[in-house]
Amino acid sequence: MSNQFTRRRILFVVSAPSGAGKTTLVEALRKSPNFYYSVSCTTRAPRAGEIDGKDYQFLSDADFRARIEGGDFLEHAEVHGTLYGTLREPVLANLKNGLDILIDIDTQGAATIRTSDDPIIRRALADVFIMPPNLEELRGRLTKRGTETAQQIESRLATAAREMELWRDYRYTIVSGSVEEDLEKVRHIMAAESYLSRRLKPK
Repeated sequence: MSNQFTRRRILFVVSAPSGAGKTTLVEALRKSPNFYYSVSCTTRAPRAGEIDGKDYQFLSDADFRARIEGGDFLEHAEVHGTLYGTLREPVLANLKNGLDILIDIDTQGAATIRTSDDPIIRRALADVFIMPPNLEELRGRLTKRGTETAQQIESRLATAAREMELWRDYRYTIVSGSVEEDLEKVRHIMAAESYLSRRLKPK
């Protein structure tokens, strides 16, 4: 880029229904050194192999709610009886320090960020929805995963059906194929966003 300009940094928000392959996609994207991955906070218990601070920041219900009261979250939502949220300060600090940011959140959280009262956040936002091919494909993926009961799977599918109706709210929608195809498409989106004229700022 010409030394006459700097580039405003980007807040990439990726959402998808549970079981749509978002976790695998995000894990692949996280290997890139080009952006900061914002680790979400949650009140749910760690699953086997999950590491505190890497997969999630695992908080007690009381701690999470105290942070809500303190206005610490950029967004937070309750999903399937569990609280999830993104801390505001690390996102703003890294945007100001010249890093693009990747956040993996649900549709409620994405909607909150879209209506943020912070102009830095609104200007930085580029949101992407990963759309499963259909609910039966999603059912198969959730069943194969083996981490939920049959009742939990039905609850997640009902939520997924509602979430899939919100795809128009996102700047980009990818109809999910293989992990490799989805990854390539998201990387194309990231590249295109970095060249938007509105993201250039004269020095």
